[in-house]
Amino acid sequence: MFLLPYLLVFLVFRFGPSVAGLFIGFMKWNIIGDASFAGLSNFKKLFADPIFFTSLKNTLLFLVMALPPLIIFSLLLAVLLNQKLKFRNAVRTISIMPYVLIPAVVGIIWNWLYDNNFGILNYYLKLLGLSPVEWLTNEKYALFSVAIVTVWSFLGYNMILYLAGLQDISKDLYEASEIDGATKLQTFMKITLPLLKPITSMIVTLTLINTIQVFDQIFVMTNGGPGTATLTLVQYLYGTAFQNYNLGYGSTLGIAILVILIVMVQIQSRLLRLDE
Repeated sequence: MFLLPYLLVFLVFRFGPSVAGLFIGFMKWNIIGDASFAGLSNFKKLFADPIFFTSLKNTLLFLVMALPPLIIFSLLLAVLLNQKLKFRNAVRTISIMPYVLIPAVVGIIWNWLYDNNFGILNYYLKLLGLSPVEWLTNEKYALFSVAIVTVWSFLGYNMILYLAGLQDISKDLYEASEIDGATKLQTFMKITLPLLKPITSMIVTLTLINTIQVFDQIFVMTNGGPGTATLTLVQYLYGTAFQNYNLGYGSTLGIAILVILIVMVQIQSRLLRLDE
């Protein structure tokens, strides 16, 4: 009975639409009028769609840009803030603040920072005698610029998870390593990292899912542009289903994203030996 309210919400707003989406992927439907069975035509179109492969390439590139910093920097920040430092709690609070902001607000704030004419970043570049950078309007920098925003937004959240893992490690292990004469680097490599393996696996999985499904910030900051430089899979799905009203093909894109997520999560599980 306690679970019933959540289960009802889950069935109506999560499970039900997901199952419906699988069926709609085999349909030809543009919202207006009745849906008709299309067989595998949507999937054939998918494999011949150059825009799909462009969005896939952008998504994977975005993943490469965002995932390593989100793991490495959050771990280093957690290790630092796990020490007995002055203002430690204040820094922890400040670190998590970007995560609790609404993604649309984050996008608007960084749009101001990145602005070509009056953005603060280009302002300081000019003070240093450097040329201003077209952060969001140049195809070379746009995706990287959005990746920076994503790292800034999620870094504090990953740090909190790592911090919880660090505080679960027994201090006796560190005391024993100190008695044995181990250096701090050896202690980190032989004790801290192995014992953080379950947390790392979880963080990698969550970060992988979030980066593959990135939408909010790209929608607010670049809307997939310039051109298709920042067009990601979910952005393409949104445009297909809710702007061009092609729900059948949009659902097919959703199925493709689901398959890609399952494959990539399985790959990272094997790499991190999550099943052992």
